[in-house]
Amino acid sequence: MTDVGTGLAGIGLLFVLLALRVPIGMALIGVSFSGIWYLLGWKIAWSSLGLIPYQFAANWVLSSVPVFLLMGFICYHAQLTQGLFRAARVWMSGIPGGLAIAAVFGSAGFAAVTGSSVACSAAMGRIAVPEMMRHRYDAELATGTVAAAGTIGALIPPSILMILYGVIAQVPVTALFLGGIVAGLLTALGYIIVILIRVKLNPALAPQVREHVPMSEKLEALRDTWPVLAIMLGVFGGLFGGLFTPTEAGAVGAFLSCVVAIVKRTFNWTMFRTAALETLMTTSALLIIAIGASLLSRFLALSGTGSWLSEMVIEIGANPFLLLLAVSVMYLLLGMFLEPMGMMLLTMPIVLPIMDAAGFSLIWFGVVLTKFLEIGMITPPIGMNVFVIKGVVGNLVTTSQIFRGIMWFLVADLVLVLLLIAFPDIVLFLPALMQ
Repeated sequence: MTDVGTGLAGIGLLFVLLALRVPIGMALIGVSFSGIWYLLGWKIAWSSLGLIPYQFAANWVLSSVPVFLLMGFICYHAQLTQGLFRAARVWMSGIPGGLAIAAVFGSAGFAAVTGSSVACSAAMGRIAVPEMMRHRYDAELATGTVAAAGTIGALIPPSILMILYGVIAQVPVTALFLGGIVAGLLTALGYIIVILIRVKLNPALAPQVREHVPMSEKLEALRDTWPVLAIMLGVFGGLFGGLFTPTEAGAVGAFLSCVVAIVKRTFNWTMFRTAALETLMTTSALLIIAIGASLLSRFLALSGTGSWLSEMVIEIGANPFLLLLAVSVMYLLLGMFLEPMGMMLLTMPIVLPIMDAAGFSLIWFGVVLTKFLEIGMITPPIGMNVFVIKGVVGNLVTTSQIFRGIMWFLVADLVLVLLLIAFPDIVLFLPALMQ
């Protein structure tokens, strides 16, 4: 027997708890447990609390989350990605805005071994922002570029967001990764176009670095990129070549990261222990939120709320444009206040059935959803990447300056989202080739 009113009341209570700053994992678990108790009694509720977390956590694909996280943390702490920015800098130094463009390239390369926007922003912030400030770049352009470029971290695989989405939506993670590659590269291209336009309109924003870099130095800088290239080749060559599952690819990546760090003499047990501890803490936090979202899905299914919402959408609007507009506005608004992982896991139990019933590709929606989540990382008032950059640069730049610096990039992001919605094949053509 369904009880849609109970389901809607649970959703309302959930948002009240979030507004009161209750941790999102605890809010999800508490509301879902209480709702199932109300509907079916305490025995079923306790049984669900024991069974559903096990069913979710026992999914084999989820085991790829800690190994990809470990790979990223090792690369970060062993400083395996520093050569990326240096190589991009020496090759781009003669272009107007070249250092900012180099930061975008560096972030795209860093994204391919971390899958984390925050780690990407923190690493590039430490490397690229001081270099741009030393060459008298406008502070808003310098910090805004790095904060925005950090969002590429969740689009170019390996993406932790996409792995969790694939598990919950039951779509192939490899297909999501392939779609994410295109979206991530287009994001980088959009940011580069923004930089070129801004510098063209106002050359004072980025004084041209007038230094002659010998070809020998450029080639030497390219050699510094071998750690990331080796890891990428091992991980993605095996993954997209069908040799590895996502979990095996992550394990190979973590192993290769250690090997490369040993070769570069940046490996030590203190660094490895720190990376392992951060992996455990991050994985634990993700799983608590994900288990809460899984419980919420069961509660909404038992109450009939998910089916009711899907049927209502189908009855209201055969117009998919209005549905996409509503979903887009919802994610843009939520992104202003919630962190990406929590926002995704909070909304998927409600949104996924609606998108599936409306006939949209769940692979395409996963990539578009990831893009919306990453836009939330730079939108005020709680743009996490902005505060990461603020923590890196200290008092040299104000928070409001960084927010002003990302506004042009937000416009580029919205244009890209419109393109992905208008032309879904932009995302789907690579996954289609792998079928």
